Amino acid sequence: MIEDISVRYLDRFSEKPLNDPVFIEGLPGIGQVGKLVAEYMIHVLGAEKIAEVNSLYFPPQVMLDETGTVRLARNELYLYQSENRDLVFLVGDHQSASGEGHYILADCYCDIAEKVKARRIITLGGFGVGHLVDEPRVLGAVNNPDLRAEIEAAGVTFERPEPGGGIIGAAGLMLALSAPRGIDAICLMGETSGYIVDPMAALSVLAILSKLIDVPVDPTGLNDRAAEMEKAIACMVEGEKAKDDELNYIG
Repeated sequence: MIEDISVRYLDRFSEKPLNDPVFIEGLPGIGQVGKLVAEYMIHVLGAEKIAEVNSLYFPPQVMLDETGTVRLARNELYLYQSENRDLVFLVGDHQSASGEGHYILADCYCDIAEKVKARRIITLGGFGVGHLVDEPRVLGAVNNPDLRAEIEAAGVTFERPEPGGGIIGAAGLMLALSAPRGIDAICLMGETSGYIVDPMAALSVLAILSKLIDVPVDPTGLNDRAAEMEKAIACMVEGEKAKDDELNYIG
């Protein structure tokens, strides 16, 4: 029988209290910014998988591996432990396919954060501006106004390029749903066009996040991906310019 949501902890995950844990959400979203940051950190830090989340609220599709074998879509939890503090990462294949599911899954993720006694939740995402950004800023939101000064000092801006912008999905809902639980929560959003997977925006978010959690992460690999993307974009722009020049000549 398939449950609405099932959280399966792996045997290697013990029930002992974690050390001052921070819960970091990096699910798919605009520009895949949050997903890039969280998965990169998991790789560089060598975080260990501790749980899987399956749900009927995910899109009705299965995932294929390199051999053509299918599996159900899932999200995953990873744990990184250090002397300073522990980090619990939430990453995976999908967010919800429905509005109702977004609320129910976000509430479940907050339950998990509460279970591991996270002192803080940090959600990651992209802030779509509809055009390419040379130097992406990191925009922020909080569930407690007392947090604003701290993250502004780390380089986050609260300015919005357009009024009335909300935060869709887990990155926003977890802030609101964690407040009644007494968990401080922050959302970091890298400026991105929203049209491409954006490692440049992810690099900006990674720099801020590393400051806030006081866990240094070597950005070299992500920086290399950003450089490759910049080259690809430059080629695309040159190609479009050449087409325009050709059309103007013909005209």
